Amino acid sequence: MTVTRRRGQRLDDAILDATWQILQEAGYARLTFEAVAALAGTSRPVLNRRWPTRAELALAAMERAAPPVVAAPATGSLRSDLVELLRQAVNGFGAVRGEVLAGLLAETARDPDATAAVRAWIARSTTGDTMAAILAGAAERGEIRTADVPARVLRLPFDLVRNEAIRYGLPVADDAIASIVDDVVLPLVGHTCGGTPAAAPPPG
Repeated sequence: MTVTRRRGQRLDDAILDATWQILQEAGYARLTFEAVAALAGTSRPVLNRRWPTRAELALAAMERAAPPVVAAPATGSLRSDLVELLRQAVNGFGAVRGEVLAGLLAETARDPDATAAVRAWIARSTTGDTMAAILAGAAERGEIRTADVPARVLRLPFDLVRNEAIRYGLPVADDAIASIVDDVVLPLVGHTCGGTPAAAPPPG
């Protein structure tokens, strides 16, 4: 193996490019530090100093190559906003992202470091902010009584799409997206369908 002397961002880019290439061509199961080091023209200790675990390396490559969707649609209706947002998420997810996450979740069963890496990756997500913006618009239009919902609810649509992709593979079908929106999310946030705010519950 020929080791090319690089530093800083150039070296990081070469490593993450090599990682993403292996993930695309061979999948997460065959991702190794040795393979990445050989392809990137560096050494395993260099990789380990930056990403101590295979899970962290895979997630870093995935985030760089296929960043999650963050833009909030503005279609004028809560339902169509949600459907469009989840379609964007599915399109941005990609088959490799689904395969990587499936591999990572399998690894969490036996590796606490993989568990920590996946939890940190989820915590960095801005999808909750996107959902909050969509619900705020819906509240202003009178489609829901309030946009003040728990953070867990803000994450839920993306958690369900992620689970759908991991369990059944990509692409996630339009009817699955519609079911997530109609059967789970809209009832949960109190969507009124007709645009009239839901009545407040009686006191006591």
